[in-house]
Amino acid sequence: MHDTGTGSTGNTAQPSRRTVLAATAGVTAALAAAGPAHAAAPDDSRLRALVSRMTLQEKVGQLFVMRVYGHSATAPDQADIDANLKEIGVRTAAELLAKYRVGGIIYFAWAHNTREPHQIADLSNGIQKASLELPRGLPVLISTDQEHGIVARVGKPATLFPGAMAVGAGGSRSDARALGRIAGAELRAMGIRQDYSPVADVNVNPANPVIGVRSFGADPRAVSALVAAEVAGYQGAGVAATAKHFPGHGDTNVDSHTGFPTITHSRELWEKLDAPPFRAAIAAGIDSIMTAHLMVPALDDSGDPATLSRPILTGILRERLGYDGVVVTDSLGMEGVRSKYGDARVPVLALKAGVDQLLNPPDLDLAWNAVLTAVREGELTEDRLDTSILRVLRLKSKLGLFRSPYVGQGGVDRTVGTRAHLAAADRIAERTTTLLVNEGRLLPLSRRRYPKVLVVGADPASPSGTTGPPTGVLAGALGELGFTATALSTGTAPSAATIAKAVAAAREADAVVVATYNVTSGSGQKALVEQLVATGRPVVAVAIRNPYDVAQLPSAPACLAAYSWTDVELRSAARVIAGRVKPRGKLPVPVQRADDPEQVLYPVGYGLSY
Repeated sequence: MHDTGTGSTGNTAQPSRRTVLAATAGVTAALAAAGPAHAAAPDDSRLRALVSRMTLQEKVGQLFVMRVYGHSATAPDQADIDANLKEIGVRTAAELLAKYRVGGIIYFAWAHNTREPHQIADLSNGIQKASLELPRGLPVLISTDQEHGIVARVGKPATLFPGAMAVGAGGSRSDARALGRIAGAELRAMGIRQDYSPVADVNVNPANPVIGVRSFGADPRAVSALVAAEVAGYQGAGVAATAKHFPGHGDTNVDSHTGFPTITHSRELWEKLDAPPFRAAIAAGIDSIMTAHLMVPALDDSGDPATLSRPILTGILRERLGYDGVVVTDSLGMEGVRSKYGDARVPVLALKAGVDQLLNPPDLDLAWNAVLTAVREGELTEDRLDTSILRVLRLKSKLGLFRSPYVGQGGVDRTVGTRAHLAAADRIAERTTTLLVNEGRLLPLSRRRYPKVLVVGADPASPSGTTGPPTGVLAGALGELGFTATALSTGTAPSAATIAKAVAAAREADAVVVATYNVTSGSGQKALVEQLVATGRPVVAVAIRNPYDVAQLPSAPACLAAYSWTDVELRSAARVIAGRVKPRGKLPVPVQRADDPEQVLYPVGYGLSY
């Protein structure tokens, strides 16, 4: 999240009761039963009646979940109006809904949807009002990617939790459930009712460029337990959880955003490794499952990505695993789904495969008209559309969108980023930091013996709307714990001159903390650590993304894994370094030797303490 200003949303007040009643009158009438009104969800017969009243164009729209630029549904900034006109052919979210009748909208920080919680609530209300005031208007299912850790679209002052691999290191189902419950309550307070989380992929490939620390770990049983717990937390808070990316994205070295990965697992291995977390999510009552844009020849040898595979989505997910909830594609703008077919064929083939929601096509007009044409020409039946629309409406009903589509600013104040929620995030983080090396019992670092600490290292762009940069956050946290700490950013690829500057600064300090980020054998980061160790000053390396860094740093006398460079995880690492809390995290993935990847250096479950 780059924008932190509040600004005008163009619809700053929550709609009045009169406005709400007027806007929802059509839906309420359609859902009304003979007899007294009650709070129960409308049954299928009433939802089917809604579907029967829709035009074909409205039905097609219900299947799409689309991005839209702007902080307001009706009065976005001019730059966002220009972006909407260029990409979608509309000016605002309200115009998007009027033209295409989309069933869902996805929020992104880069689309300026998520400046701050009150604005997000206003935007959500504006979207609902614009949709409900249309003829036969329906509530909108608003979604986002709020995984926590390195992927989150709503930043501070909302509560940000450790990411999945950190939670995996903590190993606590109750922590995973609490994370989902608190994060879900905050999303719901802002009008976001569907979260594309948790990641159910079992990450067994250290070179995985797209999942990695977004996964709970490499043990399918442990991942399954944490997935189920997070699902229970989110859905207990009234937000639809989404297990992703089916049938499993944990063993690839290709990023499906930019390429077309192939998973070479046998059917037997898939059943043992990739399937269990999705089975656990289904058993937990998961509301939605997201597809993966990758090929699994053992499951479907057609060469199609799973998103477009009827054998995978209908044959396995629906029929074999017994799932009848909502299936949503991963973004249709990703290369993994676009490499074989054109953008007009992809949405039609996805629906034929068994998908219900078509997420974020690169060209909405092209995709929308392609589905419309496929129905008119008989390639898709209207009954096929109705099946998916009914699943989407059931979910909207379950989430209370027909009864209560709007949110109030008081709910934002009572729920989002409260002191209790922030404290819970800190407590969970404290159980995740993993100590891997501690030669000579260097840690915990004594303030009396090492009062002056230099913090150097990688400063990747701050994720999730957190404070950043990592070296500054670490130095600040150590300062609050009684050290005199100075930050010096050396980047992810430090030059010889940068390393020399850090070495000179280290000689003026009593100890050095180095933040490392995906260290490789020929990396300048490795040279930096080696030269800092050569100064004779105690060096503590903190891996701020992948825990595999430790294998490349044999000279470092102390190594910690933080699993992310968000504030909450960096503060936890600082407290562990200072001895304020004991390290309790255990590796959720194995770390192989750098010189012999067939040999495990640190197994799953490894972790030291004080």
